[in-house]
Amino acid sequence: MIRGMRLAVLYLAASLGANAAMAQDLSDYLTGEMRGLVLHEAPVAASTLPYLHEDDTEGALADYAGRHVLLNFWATWCAPCREEMPSLQNLQTQLGGEDFAVVTLATGRNPPQAIARFFEEIGVQDLPRHRDINQQIAREMGVFGLPITVILDPEGREIARLRGDAHWDSPEAIALIEAILAGGAG
Repeated sequence: MIRGMRLAVLYLAASLGANAAMAQDLSDYLTGEMRGLVLHEAPVAASTLPYLHEDDTEGALADYAGRHVLLNFWATWCAPCREEMPSLQNLQTQLGGEDFAVVTLATGRNPPQAIARFFEEIGVQDLPRHRDINQQIAREMGVFGLPITVILDPEGREIARLRGDAHWDSPEAIALIEAILAGGAG
């Protein structure tokens, strides 16, 4: 029992040290628009609440377990979201796959038809059209204002957050995500 507790304390200390080292390692990548990205010293639990897929079936962030996720909270009425969304599409096209996914979550009243029209107008085809219709996930994750983007580790924990829009296909953003995927985080 005591040995198990010692191991748990050692594991916790090692993981906290690793997270501090990760934040230090990634700080070199916080240039350009990525300067506003806040790296957490320790991962923060993400919501386990369900969202709705385009076909009204339920999904959850846990569906992306095992992958790093760039989770973007947005809305159809959000002008900065309109500017940002094509860069999210480009990031998904460039880096999306087994280890990484860009996930979009429309929060609030965003009917499927409005989301489809929004994506069509800006030329986005390959991003998910998930909906957080009652803003429960956004509230639980402390999302106030849009857009907000959080980066989740493969265990589904938030490791970083950016408030406001960004060019996620910029060289700085690509370098940061590649560093995270190479083991700089999570």
